[in-house]
Amino acid sequence: MKSTMLRLVTAIFIAVGSAHAQDTSSGNAEAGAVVFKRCMACHMVGPDAKNGAGPVLNGVVGRAAGVYPDYSYSAANKNSGLTWDEPTLTIYLHAPRKLVPGTKMTFAGLNKDQEIADVIAYLKQFNAQGQKVGP
Repeated sequence: MKSTMLRLVTAIFIAVGSAHAQDTSSGNAEAGAVVFKRCMACHMVGPDAKNGAGPVLNGVVGRAAGVYPDYSYSAANKNSGLTWDEPTLTIYLHAPRKLVPGTKMTFAGLNKDQEIADVIAYLKQFNAQGQKVGP
């Protein structure tokens, strides 16, 4: 029952957020590198990235939630059924605990749509091995 309710709430957030995310201009990876500095207290990207307070974010765009190896995810994240595509990341980065109640992520979220688009553009550059694959 709890899982079904979480999926329903998630679907609603994604539907509403997808429309919102489509209004956001495309992100700038260089600006996203600056925004990502706020994330670096917990997350790493790149070929030498290691799990910290948060999981490695190499290849995160398009990855299922709660699956990065050797990271201890919350049950809420592992069982969310989410895939970190751009619309879902946009919603999550606005308010992580609203999209995934019970997440271990303590970051309150980013307020500016452009900063979110920029950080997503930055993260999209890294494949699962941490190699930069795009501009």
